[in-house]
Amino acid sequence: MFEYVIKFVIGGTILVLASYFSKSKNLFLAGIITTLPIMTLVNMIFQMKYLNPNEFQQAQKSGIFGAIGLLLFMVCCYLLTSWFKPSYAVLISIGILCVYILIFKQLS
Repeated sequence: MFEYVIKFVIGGTILVLASYFSKSKNLFLAGIITTLPIMTLVNMIFQMKYLNPNEFQQAQKSGIFGAIGLLLFMVCCYLLTSWFKPSYAVLISIGILCVYILIFKQLS
């Protein structure tokens, strides 16, 4: 339990510092974008320390799946806002993401 608290504090501290030092008007968004690579490295360090090679490989496979899903979602939102209201574009994109998740689960 204590390890989770430490991970939470480390992650939160990195997020707050990245947001604080960001020079963007959209402070929170810039902080998140700045933090993603840092948090990925911290997460991988913990994974290498606590997971066996098979679990590590599965975690990386899930990470790749999630990154592709995020990219698919963002691209769909961007493209669909050309034809639909933003709220409808997001809902349709969520539907597309759900189909992607279901297909991936069937293949793996």
